Amino acid sequence: MKRIILVFLLFGVALGTAGARGEDNASGVAGNDPAAIALPENMGEAVRREASRVGSELQQHAESVFRRTPMGWDQQTLVDIYDWTVGLPLRLPEFVGHLLEQGRALGLVGSFLVLTFLVAVFYAITGQRRVMDRVSTALAPVRKWLPGEMFPYLLSLVKIVVASLIPLVLLGIYSLISALVMHRPPWYLLIGRLLVVWSVAALGLYVLRESLTSGLYKAAATHGRLIYGRARLVVLYIAGGTAIVWGAEAFALPGDVLAFLRFVITLSVVCVLLLLFSNRKAMFSLLPDLPYDNYQMFRRNLAKYYHPIVYGTFATGLLWCAGYQRLAEFIWTKTWAVAGVYVGFFTAFHLLQGRLRHWSQRSRDQDEETATLLLLLRRGLVFICVVGAGWMMLDLLGVADLLVRLCSFPIVTVGGQSLSCWLFIKAVLIFAVLIYLSAVVRAWLRSSVYPRMGVDTGLAYAVDTFLKYVLFALAFLLVLRSMGLNLKVLMVFAGAAGIGIGLGLQSMAANLIAGFSLIFGRRIRKGDWVEVADTMGRVTDIFLHATKVMTRDNVEYLIPNGLFVANTIVNFTLSSPTIRLSVPVGVSYSADPARVEKIFLAAAARHPELSRHRAPEVRFTGYGDSAINFEVLVWIDIRHIARRKARSLLYFTIFDMLKTENIEIPFPQRDLHIRSGLEKFPA
Repeated sequence: MKRIILVFLLFGVALGTAGARGEDNASGVAGNDPAAIALPENMGEAVRREASRVGSELQQHAESVFRRTPMGWDQQTLVDIYDWTVGLPLRLPEFVGHLLEQGRALGLVGSFLVLTFLVAVFYAITGQRRVMDRVSTALAPVRKWLPGEMFPYLLSLVKIVVASLIPLVLLGIYSLISALVMHRPPWYLLIGRLLVVWSVAALGLYVLRESLTSGLYKAAATHGRLIYGRARLVVLYIAGGTAIVWGAEAFALPGDVLAFLRFVITLSVVCVLLLLFSNRKAMFSLLPDLPYDNYQMFRRNLAKYYHPIVYGTFATGLLWCAGYQRLAEFIWTKTWAVAGVYVGFFTAFHLLQGRLRHWSQRSRDQDEETATLLLLLRRGLVFICVVGAGWMMLDLLGVADLLVRLCSFPIVTVGGQSLSCWLFIKAVLIFAVLIYLSAVVRAWLRSSVYPRMGVDTGLAYAVDTFLKYVLFALAFLLVLRSMGLNLKVLMVFAGAAGIGIGLGLQSMAANLIAGFSLIFGRRIRKGDWVEVADTMGRVTDIFLHATKVMTRDNVEYLIPNGLFVANTIVNFTLSSPTIRLSVPVGVSYSADPARVEKIFLAAAARHPELSRHRAPEVRFTGYGDSAINFEVLVWIDIRHIARRKARSLLYFTIFDMLKTENIEIPFPQRDLHIRSGLEKFPA
């Protein structure tokens, strides 16, 4: 928190000084400027007006939802269709004459091209299965070059592409013929539109077929063929109905007849959809079984009320056919669309979390930086899914826009710019997202980039700290710009910040400057072992105001940065973590010094914890009162073993080896001599 306040105050001082200088250069009069910070007037009245406006809009929307759209046909339309159907055989000569007339208009070449095109269309429809079989045979040799689980997906993808490619090729041929033939009767234009319908329908059918019947989707193994059969019927109904309506439009049938056709086709599609969704077990087999309590509760409630929900949806479909399109769409949006978003986000979250879990298991032996990156990615995934799903569901329910409008009232004016609760919410979200992205970037650099590039730990920490504060400052400035604020508004805080730093924050400012000096001067780096004020430990973090040091006893010290600059600091790992350790030992005068030297060297060689950077040494330091004194000099890596522990290991080993060799370790002693008589002193 102190770091945020300090950065905020420093930016306020800098920007405030720059803004004041710019204003002085531009104009010497500042008395007419609006107040930097002010509360809006009559905010309560504005809230009441906006609430009244929202209420009237909701009322109008509710009325429009229940408004019925005219169907466009009546009983007379049925009579006209009946009369036209009864008289159809009598009009066959007229149709034949019209066809001959169209042939003469196209000419010999045009008629040949159109006939060839129709033959190609017929061959493509009847020979599509043979084409798919040839594709499967051609791809068979590829199986040995791909993993076994990937080949079925590749084969299905190729089949889907080929199924949609056939009508697309015919559509290209149709476009070429259209460029050569000038006469384009309505039926000819209809062929082009039908090719588009064919392309979309073929793509949809083969996607359903490969997903539900080829074993790619495990959930569809039991009921996949049943669902595909009914879904295929739905797709064919929609494609056929679209073709019929377009054909009727191409031949300029009356508007009421077109409206009746749309009604019949829509009603049949609704009935076929009811047939598709009536099998609860088959439809539930497509829902993923995810291990989340909220999702499982959703599945149980959906299974419990499935048939009432389906038949209620069928009733709304009938309302849609009867002209209440807005009401039906309103109900579908508030139910099925919201449920679809709910299931979709849960599924996406489960899949992405599975990928992260797989990455985590693969990176199990890596350092804590990778674990930090994975933790950040998991938290970001949860945030995106929760916020994204929540906002989309609120938007579908029609609540999101209402909340935005209710939170858009100005609550304060800064520098002439009105700020509302919604602006503050957006600013907090933008700031949180930017800070999160900066943390992810820095964690990725620490876990992947720095180790690969061989960047020194201290340099990596300095770069990471620099990026952290630069990205923090950029996020702060971007948030201000997103709120529409001029950066000169920070002048309000510049004076207070300057007075605070000048009077009460001298120590904090000194520690702040010392923090920058430590970070970028690289005299003390993260991971260094230092000793300051009788405290020895490893530097775990260097903040702007203090440095965190962890001792071997797992005690954390926060040492002000000023102490590192003003005092003499022992940095055991500044140039090399290997230091020399002296272990004094005394033995009896009866021992052979050369033999003792060999024993001490053998004792030092027994411990792999001691560094092999340099060979151990034994020095004969002098003659004591009761022992001859030696000094065993060994090298240790201060990062891996403490000095007291190294001495303890050597003392244990030396004691055992001297005892085995019958060499005494003497202790101080005095000899007391008592005489039998007293000497006489002269008078």
